[in-house]
Amino acid sequence: MLIKRKSIEQQESSRPPRKPRYAPVTLSEMDGVRYLHFGTEWVQGAMRIRKPDWLELEYAQQMMAWMLWIEQPRRIAQLGLGTAALTKFSYRQFPAAQVVAVELNPAVVTVCESMFKLPPNDERLSVLEMDALDYVNDAANHATLDALQVDLYDATARGPVLDSADFYTACANCLAPHGIMTVNLFGDHPSYAKNVKAMKFAFDHVICLPEVHDGNVVALAFKARPSLDADALAALAARAAQIVADSKLPAKSWVKGIKSSL
Repeated sequence: MLIKRKSIEQQESSRPPRKPRYAPVTLSEMDGVRYLHFGTEWVQGAMRIRKPDWLELEYAQQMMAWMLWIEQPRRIAQLGLGTAALTKFSYRQFPAAQVVAVELNPAVVTVCESMFKLPPNDERLSVLEMDALDYVNDAANHATLDALQVDLYDATARGPVLDSADFYTACANCLAPHGIMTVNLFGDHPSYAKNVKAMKFAFDHVICLPEVHDGNVVALAFKARPSLDADALAALAARAAQIVADSKLPAKSWVKGIKSSL
């Protein structure tokens, strides 16, 4: 039987567009900490209720390791909102910076506003409901970011949902010449090697910090290779001490991790 292709196309075009289906957003609390889940036991983020702007999880603290090189960022972006921990911290810590967060699931944005103390958009903060891939591919965002923080996980939380060389190349395109990207990875999963390889294709230099207790590994990807000689490491140690004094983040451990990767 001959089927006319045009009639099939007409039938398909007459159907209403399908709405994307997201995993359910669920919450749990333990010992004063509120956790975000996507319908599974995997933790997508956390907030200490009495310290809503603090970075509760160790890997989230490491995601700020770009601060060792960039003291006064002008524009910071976060791909994957989670509990808005990185977004809130960046917004509070750098009052002169523009902070952008990109989140595909509108329910995540809503729960961050209602349960995780995400402030409303203003002249410095923009939370965008859109696909992270569309954001990094938009030429208007190219060469605009000092720091890019990538934490893109689905309900299974076992590997980033965007992990290709093309994606990381687009991320690199969004960074200024001195820009740095940090990425949350899982060290004991096959996705780890794939992501690191893709980042090394797109960036001039990649450093992976030591794995934290939950299995997360934070990678730092540099648009331009940093100096890591003895003088540079001494400068990083001094900068780490200042970060500890200013923010209480464990920046000295970041420098130790960098040294161990050399």
